[in-house]
Amino acid sequence: MPKQVDHDERRRQLTEALLRIAGTRGLQAVSMREIAAEAGVSLRVVQYYFTDKQALLDSGLAELAARLDRRVRQRAAATGRLSTRSVFEAVLGAILPSDEQSRLDSLAWTAYYTAALTDPALAAAALTRPDALEDFLTTRLTTAQRAGDLASDRDPRTEVATLLALANGLTAGVLGRQRSHEAAIAIIDYHLDRLFGPTATLRPPPD
Repeated sequence: MPKQVDHDERRRQLTEALLRIAGTRGLQAVSMREIAAEAGVSLRVVQYYFTDKQALLDSGLAELAARLDRRVRQRAAATGRLSTRSVFEAVLGAILPSDEQSRLDSLAWTAYYTAALTDPALAAAALTRPDALEDFLTTRLTTAQRAGDLASDRDPRTEVATLLALANGLTAGVLGRQRSHEAAIAIIDYHLDRLFGPTATLRPPPD
């Protein structure tokens, strides 16, 4: 009997091959032929699962976002806390590369970002995910502000945009070995202390 193929697993295999190429050689090295070689399959297999290169690139973006989401959930579960600050710690900490896999994922994200600067179609797809993350964190911070856990003179969207820009800049530093992951986390914690530290002074003292 012919061997049954797990189609979802095969798509994952091809997407992972794409991301390995993007993370080690850049997106300019990605082609259906290169992905076939990296995955150890024929070119016809790649063409069967993905009609064109854009479909492949979209699959890679979706997988990178899913990996980041898994890392966020793992970090959140490890802390066992549900505070707004713990959410920010989980998200910002997950953005920073902490091991070889997350380092390669960060390099792949960088490859996508670089390519999107000159590719309008890719930019349209790539920008929706950072925007969605910014919107999510802004909603959390706005809710915290309404609950009195954030000073009223803070602008939630600006604070979120600043922290995400900081995390992305620190990621570049970690990738370039300018500083360690631990040093980058310390800088994130410093800024979170400045944002959430004075919370106790916002509430009136008990009677």
